[in-house]
Amino acid sequence: MDPAGRVVLVTGASSGIGWCTARAFARRGSTVVGVARRADRLEALLRECRDTAPASEVIAGDLGDRAFAERVVAETVERHGRLDVLVNNAALSKHKHVLHVSPEEAEAVVRVNFLACVFTTLAALPHMLRQGGGEIVNVSSFSARVVPPREAVYAASKAALSAFTEGLWHDLAGTGIHAGLVIPGPIDTEIWSKLEEPPAYRGRKYPAERVSDAILEVVEKHRFEITVPRRSPPLVAASLLRRLLPALLRRAMRRMDPVPRELIEAARARERSSRT
Repeated sequence: MDPAGRVVLVTGASSGIGWCTARAFARRGSTVVGVARRADRLEALLRECRDTAPASEVIAGDLGDRAFAERVVAETVERHGRLDVLVNNAALSKHKHVLHVSPEEAEAVVRVNFLACVFTTLAALPHMLRQGGGEIVNVSSFSARVVPPREAVYAASKAALSAFTEGLWHDLAGTGIHAGLVIPGPIDTEIWSKLEEPPAYRGRKYPAERVSDAILEVVEKHRFEITVPRRSPPLVAASLLRRLLPALLRRAMRRMDPVPRELIEAARARERSSRT
């Protein structure tokens, strides 16, 4: 698919991967509809996109709300007559030990990171079927393959998205609608400043443009899955260990970010006191 002249809906467009992706499509002549919660950031994005794609728009709101997620798809088609590419990128971080995670936090992460993508996808499919085809690109995470400490809820939400995308690829065969998956590793975005507990990772972080390039490749060349960065020795090694020596990998992850004894004791004391 040539992006020029296409209508592209990008979620999580107010920063990082989503921002770079929206801008990249606009520079290739696509009409972009950017969606995120921060209206001020979206307006800044819109000014950039309209330099090369004057019909581009933005819509601010919470994609975890099913009605809003469905509405952005409906409004995109109503205003532009079609929807050619849906990029599900919006996500909430949750780098937090599971003993500190509340059910409400877990539900919020799953709603935005997984269910919102289901909502937008199911809303987009009828339009893509009528027009004869389309592209759905879901942005997962390498943590869905190799789960770091303090990432249980976040990784689970992204693993669900990965499985959903693979199922889409099978179910949509013959429809002209292509589903693809982009799996970022450590990417240099503002998500690192939003972590609720200190990260153990101290390695290299890659620019968000690497991920937007991969998203464009999925669309233009009908790739199913691209990991970013490609052929990264740490990611390749972790994948191989996960497949061949999973116990060794778990021990290595535990050593990388061990659970402090005081955290466990504090959690145990808290639970004991709540029963008295």
